[in-house]
Amino acid sequence: MKKVGIIGGTFDPPHFGHLLIAQEVLEQCSLDEVWFMPSHIPPHKQRDDLTSDEERKEMVQRAIHDNEQFRLCDIELKRNGPSYTIDTIKLLKKEHPNIRFYFIIGGDMIDYLPKWVGIKELIEMITFIGVKRPGYPSQSPYKGKVVEVNVPQLDISSSFIRNRVAQRKNIRYMLPEPVRLFLMERGLYAKKQGVRNR
Repeated sequence: MKKVGIIGGTFDPPHFGHLLIAQEVLEQCSLDEVWFMPSHIPPHKQRDDLTSDEERKEMVQRAIHDNEQFRLCDIELKRNGPSYTIDTIKLLKKEHPNIRFYFIIGGDMIDYLPKWVGIKELIEMITFIGVKRPGYPSQSPYKGKVVEVNVPQLDISSSFIRNRVAQRKNIRYMLPEPVRLFLMERGLYAKKQGVRNR
């Protein structure tokens, strides 16, 4: 059975931290592919300046275009309302009955799994892969359902990049060059702060 990892998020923008996590999990967990799944309206992140679905989709495509084991999964962008993982997984399993899905989360999120919508059902449908972070020991009650992996740490976040752009600071080498060129051409992040890109 094909093994596919899913890494979700706003990807606003996608950066090398996302790609490193995906590649390390792919190899360490012997997955066949990793699908990048931009969320439409993430339940835990309510930002009114979220970049459009189409722009985030384009940035993900540009970020992963040179890795044949990475795919874009836009299932959540096609739905209305908040993107709950339980609903997404049900749809994916219905559409791909011969795929075993793994859901990749940050190590600091492992302890919050009991608060996820539909977690009791979800934990029986998929395996979670928790990316361990130094200083965040896991106390998850789902020990047998969560695989923890160690990944080299890159101290980069999407919000950090957005702030750098707004301040007209360099973001080169923080994200793939095709993504950087796209967001600069579109004036993303800077225009929301009333600042023009150079």
